Amino acid sequence: MRKITYILLLLLSFQASSNQLIQSESVSKSKNCFRGPFADYSSWVGFMSTKFKRRFKSDEKVQTEITRFKSTFNEKDFNTYKANLACNMFTYKVNGHPVRGYVIKPKGTDKKVPVLIYNRGGNGNFGAVVFGSMMNSLFPIADKGFAIIGTQYRGTFNSKATLEDEFGGRDVEDVTALLDIIGHIKGIEQNKIGMFGASRGGMQTFLALKQSDSIKAVATIAGMSNLLKGLEYRPEMEHVYIHRIPNYLKNKEKELASRSVLSWVDKLSKDVPILLIHGTNDKMVSVKHSIALAKALKEHKINHKIVLYEKDDHDLTTNQKKAHNEIVNWFNKHL
Repeated sequence: MRKITYILLLLLSFQASSNQLIQSESVSKSKNCFRGPFADYSSWVGFMSTKFKRRFKSDEKVQTEITRFKSTFNEKDFNTYKANLACNMFTYKVNGHPVRGYVIKPKGTDKKVPVLIYNRGGNGNFGAVVFGSMMNSLFPIADKGFAIIGTQYRGTFNSKATLEDEFGGRDVEDVTALLDIIGHIKGIEQNKIGMFGASRGGMQTFLALKQSDSIKAVATIAGMSNLLKGLEYRPEMEHVYIHRIPNYLKNKEKELASRSVLSWVDKLSKDVPILLIHGTNDKMVSVKHSIALAKALKEHKINHKIVLYEKDDHDLTTNQKKAHNEIVNWFNKHL
């Protein structure tokens, strides 16, 4: 009996190991993204229905939200991505401290694929990459033949964390630490590394680019390029800066300049092409950020392309598929 139990444990251990996309001692607590309420489409809908019933008293309102959810996340796409993609969430160490991350990779191919580092927007738990945001923003790109790896940034989903998100401070280490992990992802082209980011993630992208020569091409969606000027467009962002950026009130201009690519655009490599995507009706991060950066890139003769979607918003609600195609084409061309 003991022998049978031991064999079963070995088989389970082997199966768990084989399902892990990253084979590295620096990575732990690896779990399949398609599990629990996300194991199949019906369980996901059931999970969301329960959440809506807790939030809304009206059955009509609950049904409206379920209908909207199904319209945003349809069953056909879910089943396609589950069949085509492997996805793990994991924990990795940055200077000895745990940070959460995730990796997505096409299944069923012997061909090595390029890898993209994705930098999320938001701060703290707000804007964290949950299953819905993977389905919406990352799975469509990974399904075109890319591995994608990303960080949640320090402190996210961890109330006991000793490191906190500094909104472009030491948290950039959480991004650059992924470069050491990439070599341990099975079936990727280690010399074909791109990076893209959305909103605050655009800032993180350029900060990471300044620290690494491994990144061959970048793209930003609704990215921030001048944080001080950005306060004129959206003054309420200062609440985030005060909360997140160490010594902000004492060193406001210095701290914001250090996080603003327009302050050091001349330091960017001319060998790394840059794609800028933005909606012209973005109320969260003004399109002026991308327009000003494109002008500066042109002045410094840095290869770039700017794509503006007229009257679209921060999330590119009406042009998301077009934006995904731009990103895929950009990295196919430059990696």
